[in-house]
Amino acid sequence: MFQLTKFFQNRRATISLIIFSSIFILSLFSNFIANDRPIFIKFGSNLYFPLFNDYYESEFGGDFDTVADYRDIYISDKIEANGFIIWTPVKYSYNTINYELPSPAPSPPTTENILGTDDKGRDIFARVLYGLRISILFGFILTIFSIILAITIGGLQGYYGGKIDLFGQRLIEIWSGLPILFIIIILSDFITPNFWLLLGIMLLFSWMPVASLVRAEFLRVRNFEYIQASKVMGASDFRIILKHMLPNGFLSTLTYLPFILVSSIVTLTSLDFLGFGLPIGSASLGEILSQAKNNINAPWIGITIFTTLSTILVSLVFIGEGVRDMIDSRAERRVA
Repeated sequence: MFQLTKFFQNRRATISLIIFSSIFILSLFSNFIANDRPIFIKFGSNLYFPLFNDYYESEFGGDFDTVADYRDIYISDKIEANGFIIWTPVKYSYNTINYELPSPAPSPPTTENILGTDDKGRDIFARVLYGLRISILFGFILTIFSIILAITIGGLQGYYGGKIDLFGQRLIEIWSGLPILFIIIILSDFITPNFWLLLGIMLLFSWMPVASLVRAEFLRVRNFEYIQASKVMGASDFRIILKHMLPNGFLSTLTYLPFILVSSIVTLTSLDFLGFGLPIGSASLGEILSQAKNNINAPWIGITIFTTLSTILVSLVFIGEGVRDMIDSRAERRVA
């Protein structure tokens, strides 16, 4: 069994976990950090929560029964004359266009747009924040389902062996030879990719490396004396797999979790960069990377996305090293 103290003895892994966790938690609250809607409005004796509900501008003394634009000076003055507004720290969402830029888009960082804007006038900080949330959640969901699928398929191969293992390995060898990137590009000509479609396609391929590890672990464990004793005592295959073999197989896959997450984020970013990922207009790290390539005269975009991606990916790699040392009972060294 692994010891949690071994992980925290690895200083790089501990610092990386703190950095990654902080970034992820901040991204989860993107709507409360960067938004073109206020958090709270008091107008007269009424209370409003624009983050959760749509309100017409006529409710605030405006002229039209359309959804209020709270960044409109006319509406904001009406509200402040009869109450007050509590804004998010950044008054831009990922798709909000700033029409009052001091210079043509892409504009450099200012107090209004702390990381500048892209060539459409959208706030880079807000797009990075929302893009991180989508990318990390995508990676987490893909990682979880990949592990479940890998343990199921690899475990059945390793436990039963024989023809099941033989035919299973041949199918995996054929399946692993299919080019996932080309498949997604071809499918994008027929259907519009979205979050769940990309997740499903990548799930079809991401489980295979882990399944091989689980298979090998089950092949090793299935001949142990306590497994044979369980069979003699009449225990069902399901009980033996679930109670005696699964803990060993799952433990061996933990070291892969951060690296599957890294691969998921990189793949989604690459697809978005090539234009075959999330729908146009989505908050996407790959789209920001494409903006950096297309606007070399705006170095703040490239610096921002490079710093963001390198911080996330390096942190996950160091976390993976820490998890490996935590599980490996032979790892006695302490990483400074």
